[in-house]
Amino acid sequence: MEKKKVAVPLVCHGHSRPVVDLFYSPVTPDGYFLISASKDSHPMLRNGETGDWIGTFEGHKGAVWSCCLDTNALRAASGSADFSVKLWDALTGDELHSFDHKHIVRACAFSEDTHLLLTGGFEKILRIYDLNRPDATPREIDKSPGSVRTVTWLHSDQTILSSCSDMGGVRLWDVRSGKIVQTLETKAPVTSAEVSQDGRYITTADGSSVKFWDANHFGLVKSYDMPCTVESASLEPKNGSRFIAGGEDMWVHLFDFYTGEEIACNKGHHGPVHCVRFSPVGESYASGSEDGTIRIWQLSPTSSEDHEATNQNSNTNSQHTSNGSTTGKVKAGVSEISRKVEGLHIPKDGNGES
Repeated sequence: MEKKKVAVPLVCHGHSRPVVDLFYSPVTPDGYFLISASKDSHPMLRNGETGDWIGTFEGHKGAVWSCCLDTNALRAASGSADFSVKLWDALTGDELHSFDHKHIVRACAFSEDTHLLLTGGFEKILRIYDLNRPDATPREIDKSPGSVRTVTWLHSDQTILSSCSDMGGVRLWDVRSGKIVQTLETKAPVTSAEVSQDGRYITTADGSSVKFWDANHFGLVKSYDMPCTVESASLEPKNGSRFIAGGEDMWVHLFDFYTGEEIACNKGHHGPVHCVRFSPVGESYASGSEDGTIRIWQLSPTSSEDHEATNQNSNTNSQHTSNGSTTGKVKAGVSEISRKVEGLHIPKDGNGES
């Protein structure tokens, strides 16, 4: 009955436990990068285009729930069940700072200007750290009505968006006053919230629906019922005509933004899909699953056969030698970065290798 072409993704191995968060950097002079968070406590950095493993950040002692890169992909941050958020040098893998919390941290986000780091979690407190003064006491906004699940910045760092694990809705905070200025109402807790690349839309996933909100006037633009409970959704960044969603049925669904019609259903994961994100150029998208793998899907392969050949070549490229350096064809700029990050450590059990 299946008439749609079967997509063959790039499969990125390495994590030994479920992958729970993915984050793409913007396009940099060296390409763009993908960082992943996993319950195995080891965030990983990859070439966002090929999926090639670059390095593993070591230091957390608990599940890592959230990860992000700054605008220039020079620093990474990760929030963990070990009650900390760690700031990393994305070129060397060195831990630059560890910000202690009093409970599990579920979310973290760099400000657009890269000077601030926002965190949230089970404490029901939003914290803003000044990265120019990492030892300084953070600013705390402590009126979150529930445990914080997601955080992000919008309006050139003038507004904070947060959602809670135990109640519906998305709250918009004025950074200057620390007050909630708007609540976007949803029936179920929002498990994924993303601001579109052009700043026009907020994409949320709650229960079995994906919603699109006007990021400036906060009205509901579109709401679509999904075929299953979804955990994550992402809007194509270039023309915004398509979006992806993933959840309990283990599939990655591609939909038309204007009609809600399903365009493709990508099968391959062997567990629920916890996170999906479009690459910054919009030509591919990544999914992370309970099965411990990341899969990178091409948006519009010319044919299944061509895509499979590309996949085989890229998988060859993503093999690594025992000392952690990448082999195969990678863009010159990314190869240079790969050499720079040879200081990133590979876990002794081999979890860092593709």
